[in-house]
Amino acid sequence: MHTDLDTQTGAIVNRLRQLPDEMQPPCDWQEFERRAQHCSSVRRKRLNATQVAITALALVIVVVGVAVWNRIDASRDLPSIAAAQESAAHMQSIDAASNAARAQAIESWLATLSEEPVVVRVGTRAAVAGLEDRIAQVDDLLTSVRVEGARPDGVVALQQERARLVGSLAQVRYAEVVAAQSP
Repeated sequence: MHTDLDTQTGAIVNRLRQLPDEMQPPCDWQEFERRAQHCSSVRRKRLNATQVAITALALVIVVVGVAVWNRIDASRDLPSIAAAQESAAHMQSIDAASNAARAQAIESWLATLSEEPVVVRVGTRAAVAGLEDRIAQVDDLLTSVRVEGARPDGVVALQQERARLVGSLAQVRYAEVVAAQSP
């Protein structure tokens, strides 16, 4: 029994002596540093992408908040023909031609956008739909005022309200475009 143990021990000792003296490490110090720097750059890229997404989300929230606030103010102060006639003196000072040109430029930009953006968010879609509905209401009022032959200052007030709404719509749509393009 003791002899079997000696022969096994001798075989193990012989095999251990046959092993090489030193093995090469899997990578040297420079390779280790390169791999560590690569991992940290990947983490930084992920962090930057997260920061861009958070910034875009904050921008969308601000724009939607402004649009909702404008809608609340607009629903409280619905422009009537009588109110437009009372403020005719103030409205005459604003150049109707420049407002019409600005509104036309904004509408042409809006026409170049796709009907539905690639990334659809419920909040911005609701704001866009609300603004489009409000613009349609003002268009209906403008048509009826023109048919009834109301005073020109009433028409100017409604045109200015329409220009303001179109500007708000352009801001919300721009925020959608920016959010859709961010990673």
